[in-house]
Amino acid sequence: MAIKRSGKQNTASKQKNTFKKVSFNPLKSIKSPILRIISRVLLYFIGISFFWVISLRFINPPITWLMIQRGFELKEQGKGFKLEKNWLSYDELSDNLKLAAIAGEDAHFMTHWGFDLKGIQNAIKKNSQGKKLRGGSTISQQVAKNVFLWPGRSWLRKGFETYFTVLIETFWSKKRILEVYLNVIEMGRGVYGADAAAEYYFSKTGSNLSKKQAALIIAILPNPRAWDARNPSAYVNRRANAIAKYMHHYTIPE
Repeated sequence: MAIKRSGKQNTASKQKNTFKKVSFNPLKSIKSPILRIISRVLLYFIGISFFWVISLRFINPPITWLMIQRGFELKEQGKGFKLEKNWLSYDELSDNLKLAAIAGEDAHFMTHWGFDLKGIQNAIKKNSQGKKLRGGSTISQQVAKNVFLWPGRSWLRKGFETYFTVLIETFWSKKRILEVYLNVIEMGRGVYGADAAAEYYFSKTGSNLSKKQAALIIAILPNPRAWDARNPSAYVNRRANAIAKYMHHYTIPE
C-alpha cells in the first residue's frame, strides 16, 4: 500500500528549492549597461586596492613608480640609470632619524588619522596669498603617493592619494607607515631610503646617525635633488638646526 505524502511536506519542499535558487547580486538591480560596467570596475578596484594595501603591510615594496621615472630621467641626462636603496627594518632604523622625520615633516603624525587639517589650511592660505606652496602633506600621505601612485600634480591623483591614505591608516600601524616612509622616500639623485642616504652623505648606515646628521637628511627632503646634506646651504643648515632642537619634543611608534 503506497503512503501518500502530506501537502505540507510538498509545500515545504517547494519552498526549500525556491530558497536555493535565490542568489544575491547587487549588479543585477542596475539596468543601465554602462552603469553596470562602471560599478563592476569600481568593485574590482576596491577589491584589488584593499588586497594591495593589506599585502604591503607585511611585504616590503620592492620599487616605486617614482624610482623608475627618476632613473630614466637620469639616463636621458647621460648620467646612467641610478637607483640606490637598501631596506632596513623599523628596529634597524636610527631613532634619531625617526624623530627628525616627525619633527621636520609631520609634527602631528602620532595623533592624526592621515591628514593634518591645520597644515592643509595653512598651505591653502599661503597659496591664496601667492606664496610658494609647501607643507600640508603628512607622512601618511607621502607614503600613499610614493608607494601606490605616479608622480605629478592633479585632482585625480590627489583623490587617489586621499583614498590610499585612508586605507593605510586603517590597515597599517603608525610603526609600519614610518618604516615604509623612511625606506622609500627620495633623499637624493637616485638615492632612496635612510640606509642609502646615510651611506651617500656620511658613509654610515641608516642605523647609526647622529642627531645633526639625521636632521640634515630630513632637512633636504623638500628638494632632495638640489640640496645636499653634506654641503648644506645656510637655509638647509638653519632648518636642520631647528629640527634637531625640537626632536626631543616628539615620540616615535613603539
